[in-house]
Amino acid sequence: MSISTRIATPSTLRLCLLTAMGLCAPAISQAVLPSVINAKEVINAETSPTTELDELVVTATRAPTKVTNTIAQTRIVDSQELQRYRGQTVLEVLKRQPGFSIKQDGDLGASSNLYIRGYDSKRVLVLIDGIRYGSMSTGQPALGLLPADQIDRIEIVYGASGSSVYGSDAMGGVIQIFTKGAEAADNQFSVTAGVGSHDHYLYGATAQFANEQGARLSLSANRNQTDGISALEYQTGINKDDDGFKSNNFSLNASIPLTNNVMVGASGLLAKSTSEFDAYGGTPNAEIDQKNGAASAFTQFENDKLTLRLSGGGSLDKLDNKIGDQFETKQKQANLLSIYKLPVGQMQAGAEWLKQQVDLTDNTPSNGSDSFKENERTIKSGFIGYQIAQDAYDLQANVRYDDNSQFDNETVYSLGFAANLAPTLRLGTSFATGYRAPSLNDLYIESAYYVPNEDLKVEKSNNLEVFIESNTNNQITRITGFNSNVSDLIDNVSDPITYKYKATNIDRAKLSGYSVTSDWQFSNVLLGGQYTYTNAENRSGPNKGKQLVFRPEHTGLAYIGYQATKFDVRAEAEYSGERYNSADNSTSIDDYTLFNLSGNYYVNPNLTLTSRINNVTNKNYTTNEAFGDRYSQDGTNFFTSLTYNFY
Repeated sequence: MSISTRIATPSTLRLCLLTAMGLCAPAISQAVLPSVINAKEVINAETSPTTELDELVVTATRAPTKVTNTIAQTRIVDSQELQRYRGQTVLEVLKRQPGFSIKQDGDLGASSNLYIRGYDSKRVLVLIDGIRYGSMSTGQPALGLLPADQIDRIEIVYGASGSSVYGSDAMGGVIQIFTKGAEAADNQFSVTAGVGSHDHYLYGATAQFANEQGARLSLSANRNQTDGISALEYQTGINKDDDGFKSNNFSLNASIPLTNNVMVGASGLLAKSTSEFDAYGGTPNAEIDQKNGAASAFTQFENDKLTLRLSGGGSLDKLDNKIGDQFETKQKQANLLSIYKLPVGQMQAGAEWLKQQVDLTDNTPSNGSDSFKENERTIKSGFIGYQIAQDAYDLQANVRYDDNSQFDNETVYSLGFAANLAPTLRLGTSFATGYRAPSLNDLYIESAYYVPNEDLKVEKSNNLEVFIESNTNNQITRITGFNSNVSDLIDNVSDPITYKYKATNIDRAKLSGYSVTSDWQFSNVLLGGQYTYTNAENRSGPNKGKQLVFRPEHTGLAYIGYQATKFDVRAEAEYSGERYNSADNSTSIDDYTLFNLSGNYYVNPNLTLTSRINNVTNKNYTTNEAFGDRYSQDGTNFFTSLTYNFY
């Protein structure tokens, strides 16, 4: 099967349960970028037997792997689920997934941080169509700026096994985003218009083309804007006003088969946004202009035994703070991947070249000179993996070597094994090492707020995971235990004399806990939920035994839904527990529970009405409160959209 082909049938209950949303339509779709589809692999939904076929994912191993053969906990958010997040961002989608929590400085488009099993977003690698995405200044990906409407699919791989596949920044997991149009299977044109609370408007269009020879083209653009809410509570004067957000978003996905064995293609995603915010000192009309996204191109050769894929591209994270400095991050990347099928299992091997660069424009010279001592680095890498997927067991092993121009080389590895104890019961375990190189901010920035620390050490981790999974005709339930011991964890520490921040290594930290996910389907009813307990503990220094800040110990979500021919509805309750907002755990932020409703009404085969109501009970809550400032989150709010498809 092609590296990027996955097949679904109407009976793919596992696909429905994994997404726990909506209707599962028969589809031929792409897991990475479009590739050659062999006609004999296409299943006729009307004549096929009711045999279940698993959805394929590629993020866990870089090679197509059935979800039920992956060892690391894997979550898929497909186009059906993403449809419920019209007008929202990737951050809104991810925060409702198992083990996720957020810290956000306001509402839509505001600065944010993401946590997975206690790891923050600096330690979670984000890919857009295989290209690294994130800021080399802060080290964080701006997921709150990427539009859900321009995305076909998100794959989430939990834990550090991704480090041995992708290298630095994947200690906590990997999130891969696939641009809209990667799953184009026919010719269609669609338009969408939506309206919501706080003068929230969305309008856009998508054109997709596909032919029997396997050529595909998708173009999409939309405009998303809202007046927003006031980011900071209890404000007077200028900062009492609402802080709006507007974004123009574009995506492209194209592929053309040159021969029966060779395919070329390209993809891209760009978000141009403006976010208003409440500035210290009451600066009027404070706002940030940003450009975020990634673009890539590939050529792929494939036959019965061998797949070769050469790809290259880059990502952009540009921030222009109108009352502060301007940062522009660029990551340029080239990859060579080979997959070879052996008599038993298959092998993946490849090489990567990565150049990371950040440029700073000092717009605040009155506060002193802001600059980087060094503003770029290059990483050269090689990796190899071996994978077996048998009826009785699964085995995955990976090793990766990185040569970083600013540090000594690093070698990380992972080994995982799972056994099928019964047709519906699976038990597995994995061990992985991981690392993260300090960001360029951590090492080299000199500014009004930060001092550099060139003596920083690389963060390293040892990670153990065990799981047991039950999989029957109407349910999937998984219990996963995880334990990470991290050395030299980097944190910003404030100097009480200069009032500047300096990145410092924390000798030891431990991130451990367990998660439970369970999804059920009874005829037209879908129900289930997830719960994660996370113990994120500082194991050294004056705060030994204390919890790391902004990591709730308890997070969870429960849902129930009903699907019919003309409509589907879903009700959910999401919970985030108390979290500490001071390193000594002397102060904390209250827990909260939110109730949300969403649904689709299929007016006719061409027209769909989608609606979502968040925070039905109008809960007053925050995810970030520090230094006397409490950042607002929205009360009861709604968004409704109409999509018309021309076939």
